[in-house]
Amino acid sequence: MALTRRGPLLSDEQMERYSRQIILDELGVAGQRKLLESKVLVIGAGGLGSPVSLYLAAAGVGTLGIVDGDRVDLTNLQRQVLHYTHDVGRPKTQSARRTLEDINPDITVNTFQIVLASDNALDIIRDYDVVVNGSDNFPTRYLVNDATVFLGKPLIDASILKWEGQATTFLPGRGCYRCLFPAPPPPGAVPSCAEGGIIGAVAGFMGTLQALETVKVLLGRGDTLANRLLIFDALSSEIRTLRWNRNPNCPVCGDHPTITELIDYEAFCGVPGRAAVHEPVAVETPSIDISPEKARQLVDAGEAVLVDVRENWEWMTSRIPGATLIPMSELPQRIGEIPTDRPVVVYCAVGQRSAAVVEALRQMGHDRAYNIAGGIVAWMNGQYPVEAGPTS
Repeated sequence: MALTRRGPLLSDEQMERYSRQIILDELGVAGQRKLLESKVLVIGAGGLGSPVSLYLAAAGVGTLGIVDGDRVDLTNLQRQVLHYTHDVGRPKTQSARRTLEDINPDITVNTFQIVLASDNALDIIRDYDVVVNGSDNFPTRYLVNDATVFLGKPLIDASILKWEGQATTFLPGRGCYRCLFPAPPPPGAVPSCAEGGIIGAVAGFMGTLQALETVKVLLGRGDTLANRLLIFDALSSEIRTLRWNRNPNCPVCGDHPTITELIDYEAFCGVPGRAAVHEPVAVETPSIDISPEKARQLVDAGEAVLVDVRENWEWMTSRIPGATLIPMSELPQRIGEIPTDRPVVVYCAVGQRSAAVVEALRQMGHDRAYNIAGGIVAWMNGQYPVEAGPTS
C-alpha cells in the first residue's frame, strides 16, 4: 500500500519565527505545532492579562481569547502594556487584538467585549484548553474558578497588589481556588489596585509567570505551580512557595460537592453588581466633587466636617489632619456620627469609595456632602499637610 505523503508540521516562516524555542529539547517542532493548535482564554486585558497575552501570542499559541468589558483609561497605561496612549477610550479588547496581531499575524484572536458572568461563562470557556485569570475582583475570581472546575479546564491564577504578587496553577482533580480561599474577604478588607496601588513591573513579572505556566501545561512539560502558591515580594526581592492540598470537603471540587452550578457571585462576595460594559469616563466633573484646595478651605475655616472612609491600616499610613475615621464598611452603623447641619467632606485613597459614600449620603438628605476628587493622593500632590501613625 502506498504511503500518503504528509506536509511539514511548520512552514518555513514558522520555523524561522519560532526557531529560538524550537531548538529547546522540551519543545521541538512537534511542541511548536501543539502550541499553534492550542486555545487559551485570558480573562482580563489589564495588568496581568497584558503580559500573559503578549508572551503567549509571541510564543505562537494559535488561538487567544480575550475577555474584557472595559475601555482603556489613562491610568491603565502605567502597567497594562497591551495598550497605548492613542487607545484611551477604546474598548480594551479592540486595542488588545490590534497589538497581538501586530506581534504575530500567525495567530487568531477572539475578543469578548463583555463582563464575564454566570449566564455566559460556561459558553465562553468551554472551547478553550487553558484559562488564565487576570481579573481584579473577587466575584470574577470565584466565577472563573467554579466554571473551570465544572468544565474540567486547567486554570492559571495570579493576583497583584502594591509590591506583591501571588500565583498558582489549578489542575483538574487537584484542587481549586476555593480549596485555598473558601470564602471571600469582607467588602473593603482587600483594596483594589486603584485603592492600594501597584508597581507596573510586578504585574509584568506575575503575568509573565502565568504565561510560563500556561506553556508548560499546554506542552505537558516541567513542574507547574499545581498545589503550590508562589508569593513574590518585590521590595525584598524574595520569593516563597507554600504547599497547599485539595480540600475533600470543598463545596465545588470536593468529594461531595454542594455547588454544582454557577451562582450569583456578586451576592456571594457581598458586592453590588457590575455594569456589562464600562463607558468612557465623563469629562465633566460631577457636582459631588470638590478640589483638594476647596476642601482645605472649608476645613480650615471650620465650616465642614472631614470624614475618612478608608480602612484602619490606610488611616495609619497617612491621613488628613482633623479627619474622623469611619470606614466605608462601618458607615451603616455609624451614620449618626455624620452631622446634617454642616457641610461634610469625604475622602478615600483616590476618590472612588468616597464618591460612592457621598452619593449615598445625598440620597439620604445630606445635600452638602462632598467628595475630594482624587482622594488623599490628590491632596498630597497639592502638598497639603498629612499625618501618620496612631492617633493620640
